[in-house]
Amino acid sequence: MRSTIKAMGHRGKHGVSAQTFDWLPELKLIANFGAGYDDIDIEAANARGIKITNTPDVLSDDVADLAVAMLLALTRDLVPGDHLVRSGRWSSGQTLPFNRSVLGKRVGICGLGRIGREIALRLQAFKMEVHYHSRTEKVAPGWTFHPDPISLAQAVDFYVIALIGGDGTLNYVSREAIAALRSDSVIVNVSRGSVIDEDALIASLETKQIAGAALDVFQNEPSIDRRFLQLENVLLQPHHASSTVESREKMAELQFANIRAFMEGRALLTPVT
Repeated sequence: MRSTIKAMGHRGKHGVSAQTFDWLPELKLIANFGAGYDDIDIEAANARGIKITNTPDVLSDDVADLAVAMLLALTRDLVPGDHLVRSGRWSSGQTLPFNRSVLGKRVGICGLGRIGREIALRLQAFKMEVHYHSRTEKVAPGWTFHPDPISLAQAVDFYVIALIGGDGTLNYVSREAIAALRSDSVIVNVSRGSVIDEDALIASLETKQIAGAALDVFQNEPSIDRRFLQLENVLLQPHHASSTVESREKMAELQFANIRAFMEGRALLTPVT
């Protein structure tokens, strides 16, 4: 029986390929649950006149909050400190080594979109000097623009990645960019695991070429590279930056609002262009 489905709500994980469009020949809308849409075959969708919407903005604050929380947790040894207390080692006289302050340091935001800007604004509260790289220079008084990821890495203490995923940003933070960081630098990634050369990242962590990494995203997640599990200079999270009740409710409302607008013949609220 020929499918008559015209609109589809998509939640990620399994992707939407050209084969999906073969199964749904009358499909005209994919309403994505999330800001990122790199698991949808955009080229095939465009060829068939299928429109795509996403849920930007409504999750930016919570993702930015987690990025800052991860940076602080890693640099201030919050997880090792918790383990020290719970294990009884603190009461036995053991202490943590001095950790590192972020106050007044230089942070680089790789990808100054909605989420990247919110991260930068939060880190300004820590009196940090903001540097950024984006495809084009933004209106950002007081912030320093860098034309590529490598020059950004050379200029900062902390390197926060907030890029979109997809083929256009595959390994965008390259081996060369990672090598340009200082030995006391920290990487934070809340975008996609695909945007960074993961083998180069792991090698830099194993050899202490950089001080550490706080990661919410990985290649091949949730079956991540097991080498990460052996490293003590990483903070690992299960891709949950937008996983608050508030953000998920807003994302669902926006997803359904786009479907409703499509079915009623109105302009889409947040079309992907």
